[in-house]
Amino acid sequence: MDVSLIISNILNPPILFFFLGMTAVFVKSDLEIPAPIPKLFSLYLLFAIGFKGGVELIKSGITQEVVLTLAAAMFMACLVPIYTFFILKLKLDTYDAAAIAATYGSISAVTFITASAFLTELGIHFDGYMVAALALMESPAIIVGLILVNLFTVDEKRDFSWPEVLQEAFLNSSVFLLVGSLLIGFLTGEHGWKVLEPFTQGLFYGVLTFFLLDMGLVAARRIKDLQKTGVFLVLFAILIPIVNAGIGLAIAKFISLPPGDSLLFAVLCASASYIAVPAAMRLTVPEANPSLYVSTALAVTFPFNIIVGIPLYLYGINLFWR
Repeated sequence: MDVSLIISNILNPPILFFFLGMTAVFVKSDLEIPAPIPKLFSLYLLFAIGFKGGVELIKSGITQEVVLTLAAAMFMACLVPIYTFFILKLKLDTYDAAAIAATYGSISAVTFITASAFLTELGIHFDGYMVAALALMESPAIIVGLILVNLFTVDEKRDFSWPEVLQEAFLNSSVFLLVGSLLIGFLTGEHGWKVLEPFTQGLFYGVLTFFLLDMGLVAARRIKDLQKTGVFLVLFAILIPIVNAGIGLAIAKFISLPPGDSLLFAVLCASASYIAVPAAMRLTVPEANPSLYVSTALAVTFPFNIIVGIPLYLYGINLFWR
């Protein structure tokens, strides 16, 4: 593997600030980001990437490539929770296995945004419609996870409302804002982009950098939760993203996606949700232990992907797309 890819990724300011946040926790600094600010920055990043994706989508149009990519995204969002569930069942009960499987079947928008920034830094083109794939992969894993719980438990006391589940899956704040921004970008096109460009483009990297500083703080605090998970879940949180990315790259190659889009598709397949799915699992599967599915996704998979995974997947593309 070309080590220079990893080094160039690590030396990006957003990644270095992620390390700074982790270091602050390890050395017991009192550095802290006030709670409302990370939420605001998260919403801004979703808005900016969604809006830009909508503008790019109207440029490219709804082509066969777009349809195939979105279909493949939905397929992976449903497939990943199924086979990861049975792997996790080797060591965990049904509730924890289903919650973690749903977490890894869904996506991390921040990992996707970081990969987009990495491609931009390298000057590799990618299409804006990949944001639509991001939006479509957020919710199906939640539904699949709940179906798995219902199929593999006989607890008659479990009672939840499917309308509430569907509302949480499809209308949670991140999905709603992302899809809404995508539609507004699609409707307003180039004119809308010119109006909002100073806000959506000029501030983007600064906000991403500050947000990753906060993510470093949160991830470092979650590392202690891994003591409860044992070696099995730590290895799972590292190896499964590589497997998922490999399947994603095979699909991308099969449907002839260009390298930039292929990397983003692999990142979507490899990432794990630490916001939307945990919120849904707390509501619908309270029997599952949040420290397991949050700490694996946030303290292991997220850092692995943004530091090593993204360059690793690009290296695979460079090998097989020649």
